[in-house]
Amino acid sequence: MLNQYSDYGTFNDLLSKTRIAEAINSRRTITVLAVDNGNLGALTGYSTDVQKHILDLHVVLDYYDETKLKNIKKKSALLTTLYQSTGSARGQQGFLNVTNDGGSIRFGSAVKGSGLNANLVGSVTSQPYNISVLQVSNIIIPQGLDTSNTPPPAKTPSPSEAPEPSAETPTPEAHSSVSSPPAGDSADGPSADGPAADSPQGGATAIGGAGNCIFAVIFMVLFSAWAS
Repeated sequence: MLNQYSDYGTFNDLLSKTRIAEAINSRRTITVLAVDNGNLGALTGYSTDVQKHILDLHVVLDYYDETKLKNIKKKSALLTTLYQSTGSARGQQGFLNVTNDGGSIRFGSAVKGSGLNANLVGSVTSQPYNISVLQVSNIIIPQGLDTSNTPPPAKTPSPSEAPEPSAETPTPEAHSSVSSPPAGDSADGPSADGPAADSPQGGATAIGGAGNCIFAVIFMVLFSAWAS
């Protein structure tokens, strides 16, 4: 609807660039708080994503014209905006505070401590009860808006979180400490504490020695008998 109003050309281009225009066209009841070309300096330096959040705040999800705003009950109201519907707003960032201050309509962020820094200038165009475009004097930027697009650094595990080596996994030092048997030794050989082997050769030697002793004794007996 702003294509035919050159004073809002930059604002209209931003709505298209951030694809907010598509969201506006998809809704049946809406109010756009437009800012003219000369008062958009507050958006300078912000990324496209941040500009989108700020501009979302300028799209109210209800129909308001000058008459309705001047008849606000209790002289003040909380307005829900497109920013709130995105799920990106924190706390009251997605709401606007509108106040009828003695006949002067003023807007501001609903975040606690924010001021009413934008005044209603007048109506730009409207389709009653469907869409209304109102001019406001300044861009409204909510307090606490995250203007950083840098992703958080990846978490580096602390030394205490590092996995410990398994006790069942042998280390190279354990392998190197096991000595191999000498190449010439037999694996089946008797140990030092084992019983002595009954060697046949050893047994024959013992029997031969005993026989010689008996023969000598018999010879001495016979020699003594003959001598007497």
